[in-house]
Amino acid sequence: MNNIEMKEILPFLIPLVIVQFVLLAVTIRHILTHKTYKRGTRALWLAVSIIGMEFIGPVLYFLLGKEDN
Repeated sequence: MNNIEMKEILPFLIPLVIVQFVLLAVTIRHILTHKTYKRGTRALWLAVSIIGMEFIGPVLYFLLGKEDN
């Protein structure tokens, strides 16, 4: 990629990266502050969230692991 292409992509890439890290932070905070999960354990969901950091891990947690209160 040359500099011109990177400058065109950067305005779209920066907000996406920010949203990704905010979602990861919210997910990890939720995992660490709750004791029950629909499926799996705290360690499992931490690993899934961190390893699958690019939206997939946190989204999987909120869809499959988060216990409904």
